[in-house]
Amino acid sequence: MRPVAHKRRAASGRGVGNKAAGALAALENLLRRALPGHCAFCLGEPAPGQSWCLPCYRELAWNTYGCRLCAEPLNWVATLCRHCREAPPAFARARVPLAYQGAVRDLVQDFKFHASPRAGTLLVELFASALDEAPAEALLPVPLHPARARQRGFNQARWLADRLGTRLGLPVLEASRRTDTPSQRPLSRGERFANLAEAFDVASPLPERVALVDDVMSTT
Repeated sequence: MRPVAHKRRAASGRGVGNKAAGALAALENLLRRALPGHCAFCLGEPAPGQSWCLPCYRELAWNTYGCRLCAEPLNWVATLCRHCREAPPAFARARVPLAYQGAVRDLVQDFKFHASPRAGTLLVELFASALDEAPAEALLPVPLHPARARQRGFNQARWLADRLGTRLGLPVLEASRRTDTPSQRPLSRGERFANLAEAFDVASPLPERVALVDDVMSTT
C-alpha cells in the first residue's frame, strides 16, 4: 500500500525517472533470485527472514550514542551536541541509526554513485529494522536538481522514500530544488546552511509531522 497525497512526477524528469526506476526494480528482483539464503555481508547463513546474519548485523557501525535532536554521534555521557545546545534545530528529531563508517559507508557509496539496487535495498531494510515506530505522517525525499538527477541517473532519496513508504504505509510527498547548488562536502557548517537557503519548493501544504528522507545526514 502506498497512498500518495500529490501527483507523482520524478524530480529527474518523467522519462528519465521512469526508465531508471524500472531498470533498478528489475535488477533488484534479479539479485534477490540470484543470491537467496546468504548474508549480504559475509555470504554466511542469514538470520530467519533477514538479509544478514546476526554477527554481521551487530558489527555494523550503529549510532548508539547520538544527540537526541540531530543524532550527531556522541560519547555516552552527553545527550545534546554543542550545536543543538547553542542553536536547537527547527526539526523535532533525526533518525540516524547507522554511522557513515565501514560497511555502511560502502553501501551508501555503492548505492549513491553506482545505482546499486542491492545496496539500496539493504539500506532500506537496515533502516526499517531500527525503527520502533513510523517516524511521521508522511515522507518527503530531499530532491535533486533535474540536471544532477540526469547526471546520476536516478534520485536516490526518492528511491529510498518510495520503498520506506511502502514498508511503513506512509504517503511520499514531493518537493523540488530551485537551483543546482554546489556539493555540500567541501563546505563548512555555515557555508552549508547558506548554500541551501531558499533552495527548495514544496508544491502543496504539508501535514503536521513530516519526515525528510535522504541517503546521508550531515550538517543540521
